[in-house]
Amino acid sequence: MRAGIGLKLNQIKRATRSYLRDRTNQATGTVTAYAVAAGLFATAGIFLIAALMVGAAALFRWVEINYGQFWAFGVIGGLLALVACVCAGVAVIKLKRPSPQFPSLASRWRVAIKANPVQPDQIEAVRDTAAAIVLTSSARVGHRHRRRLGHANRANRNVNAGLILMATTLLGYAALRRRRQARHAEI
Repeated sequence: MRAGIGLKLNQIKRATRSYLRDRTNQATGTVTAYAVAAGLFATAGIFLIAALMVGAAALFRWVEINYGQFWAFGVIGGLLALVACVCAGVAVIKLKRPSPQFPSLASRWRVAIKANPVQPDQIEAVRDTAAAIVLTSSARVGHRHRRRLGHANRANRNVNAGLILMATTLLGYAALRRRRQARHAEI
């Protein structure tokens, strides 16, 4: 039983580490994407301002010559307002990009709890190993060894009790979550 609980706890640990790694990678990717986007927006802004200044000066001069100074200022103001609206729209579209989807921690725990850590071709070897462990541990514990290992046995019992409590809690949480999901599906 200890080996089974240990295998399940190991699977749960791996699922938790995988989830945390995915979340860390997601956060790092998001921060990097925002930093790169900010730098590129700043560079694009500088070149856009320079190009707009040259173009605006040329347009202003052409409109001023053909239609007068009042119309030249109006055309340049409208053009600058249009460019500002386009840039703001593109920035909003870039920031509303959907985040990547990956399984939740509860889903990973569910899979880790349900999954069989032993492959079908390994079942016989696991049975033999478990039987050997049980036989050697029961043969080793004699009256003399119990006195020497008294403190270690108490510590092992405490660890085992903690592992059983943790496993029971996780199984209870999974059952409760499944029950809630079934209720929501009925509604």
